[in-house]
Amino acid sequence: MDDKTKENLKQRLGDQGFNKLMKIDNPTLHEFIAKYIDHCNPDKVFICTDAPEDIKYIRDAAIRNGEETQLATEGHTIHFDSYYDQARDKAHTLILMPKGAKLDKSIRTADRDEGLKEVHDIMKDIMKGKELYVRFFCLGPTKSEFSQPVIQLTDSAYVAHSEDILYRQGFEEFVRQGKNEKFFKIVHSAGELDERNTSKNLDKRRIYIDLQDNIVYSANTQYGGNTIGLKKLSMRLAINRGSKEGWLTEHMLIMGVHGPNDRVTYFTGAFPSLCGKTSTATLDNETVVGDDIAYLRKINNEVRAVNVEAGVFGIIMGINSKDDPGIWKALHTPTEIIFSNILMTPEKNVHWIDKDGEIPPNGINHSGEWAISKKDKDGKEITVSHRNARFTIGLENFSNLDPTLHDPKGVVIGGMVYGGRDSDTCVPIEESLDWAHGIITKGASLESETTAATLGKEGVRKFNLMSNLDFLSIPIANYIQANLDFAKDLEKTPLIFGVNYFLKGKDGNFLNAKTDKKIWYKWAELRANGDVEAINTPTGRIPKYEDLKRLFKEVLNKDYSLEDYNKQFTVRVSESLAKIERIKKIYETDVMDAPKILFDTLEAQKQRLIEAQTKHGDYIAPDKLT
Repeated sequence: MDDKTKENLKQRLGDQGFNKLMKIDNPTLHEFIAKYIDHCNPDKVFICTDAPEDIKYIRDAAIRNGEETQLATEGHTIHFDSYYDQARDKAHTLILMPKGAKLDKSIRTADRDEGLKEVHDIMKDIMKGKELYVRFFCLGPTKSEFSQPVIQLTDSAYVAHSEDILYRQGFEEFVRQGKNEKFFKIVHSAGELDERNTSKNLDKRRIYIDLQDNIVYSANTQYGGNTIGLKKLSMRLAINRGSKEGWLTEHMLIMGVHGPNDRVTYFTGAFPSLCGKTSTATLDNETVVGDDIAYLRKINNEVRAVNVEAGVFGIIMGINSKDDPGIWKALHTPTEIIFSNILMTPEKNVHWIDKDGEIPPNGINHSGEWAISKKDKDGKEITVSHRNARFTIGLENFSNLDPTLHDPKGVVIGGMVYGGRDSDTCVPIEESLDWAHGIITKGASLESETTAATLGKEGVRKFNLMSNLDFLSIPIANYIQANLDFAKDLEKTPLIFGVNYFLKGKDGNFLNAKTDKKIWYKWAELRANGDVEAINTPTGRIPKYEDLKRLFKEVLNKDYSLEDYNKQFTVRVSESLAKIERIKKIYETDVMDAPKILFDTLEAQKQRLIEAQTKHGDYIAPDKLT
């Protein structure tokens, strides 16, 4: 660090802040902080270490600044975003690419030089009159091969407070790593605020990701998905880095599935929105390690994974005491929770869509003063809470938390699961034939049907490979190849499964109960340990009836009929062939240079299906394949 930078930091930080920062021996870090203090020009700067008094300062600032309001329950606060700043801004979330570099057309990009100029122009003096909070975090456990340090500069105490709950403190990790320059950087400002302390200049909302310098820029927004840079924004940086270094960043839960004799087998799982990810991660008879993002590495010939996070930024709509007892209990515990964009009653209690009990007649929500039947300026009725309203809570508040959450070695993965919303094709659970078959036919072929309740048209299939399409920062072909190559040189690879909780019968009714998923994971756990056999089908391996019948009785105390089994696990040949053609077309037309093995694997599955169709017809019951 040159003398000019040093003097500038001393002047802007004061002696106390400067001395804190100098505990980290990293000139690159110091220069980055100095640059953006000068550019964004805050009135004050607070350097936050891992010390409890520093963390408390941030949390108190969120109340003091009016970004959060204390609720009646101890530890609970509520935050409101702008009425029109309630979700990820996909249109303005762009990956900055240098001239000549390309990504697939489904990945939003912008010219790097133009994007950097635009966002720096927007952020010039954007923090004037505010306090800048300099935060240090660690993605993944600290003191670990998985540890990824991140610095976030933000003028929002709400954002900084959210990150305290969601992530591991990382100041000491920066101290430990010293001059290591491989840290991620985030610069955020909520921008000018209105009378409700919400972002005002939404027309200048920008979220730009610079892969070259590992920086995320976020301006004129407060919604967590746009501002909590350690989440899906840093995920793009990690996917890019991992692809170069041989590890994976996946949009996956991690859970411990409990088998015989106190055995625990760890699974990862990728599910697009509305496909059962949260309900799977928090199954009451299993243990949760993480619900959203995982790093996977090959260590000593094993696949190990860690939860990147330490908390949950979850959608609160629909959570009730019957369907989500674990989450419900946590949300009603006097602990640190931030609710966002739900109703606050005059008594400072809260309510959200589909919560137990009657909807209160009035209060304050994401639209301001609210009463039943209130409409917005477009004449649309405003619900008691926003459909994307959230809760932010630490995982330590869940009664079924797995004890390995912070284990620096991670957990050994025995199985990987991909699940979509599919009414007519895929069986409830199916094991792939091998690693490549699983990555291609379960992960890279993942689809999810839209629902009428949310999107107005039911049954439209949306392609979302590995449930990661929105967050890719490398070409799709490279991403698939990285997943295929990941299993090379491993003595034992995790088994790969496809699951589908949404299969329907001819009458339009679901063929599975909500609780049946408990059985699918118990069977997968047995398969991962070689305890039960399976039936080979043209598309993968399915359970034997006798094994499922026993598990239904043991786990759910429920009889499971052969008739139900046959309805659920029939091979639907025509529908499976149609899916192959849909997926092939996507890779032929929308993906640059898709790997040849992908088309070969899909073609081999097609031929197996045609051969089975010739022998047995369009709908093949399991007993015809034994």
